Amino acid sequence: MDAVIHFELPCDDRERISRFFRQAFGWNTQMLGPEMGHYVVVTTAETDARPDGPRGAINGGFFTRTPSMPEQHPGIVIAVEDIRAAMQRVGAAGGQVLGEPMDIPGVGAYVAFLDTEGNRSSMLQPLPMGAR
Repeated sequence: MDAVIHFELPCDDRERISRFFRQAFGWNTQMLGPEMGHYVVVTTAETDARPDGPRGAINGGFFTRTPSMPEQHPGIVIAVEDIRAAMQRVGAAGGQVLGEPMDIPGVGAYVAFLDTEGNRSSMLQPLPMGAR
């Protein structure tokens, strides 16, 4: 079974959304630069959910809405062992993969998809623990 390991929320103003979740819930945020698409890493728990670790704690991130990207809605990220095989399973089950996997340095291969109801989610093939 592939586990949910991350969530993502779109935003128009990354400073504003970060401030909101810090003030309202005590979450920590880390602003990444242009080389990482100005992504914001969000820590909601001391231990992150990982396929090889404890479950029940999910951290996440905020991404800035971009006109060229489709379906920018809140979503979950699911850890998979083989992203290409998972892409095939998504298609065979009636979903639609949105593009090709992109490599996230120090993290793994990532690609978004739509399920049969039009919900946008993503999958991640994490790098092996020693490669991070």
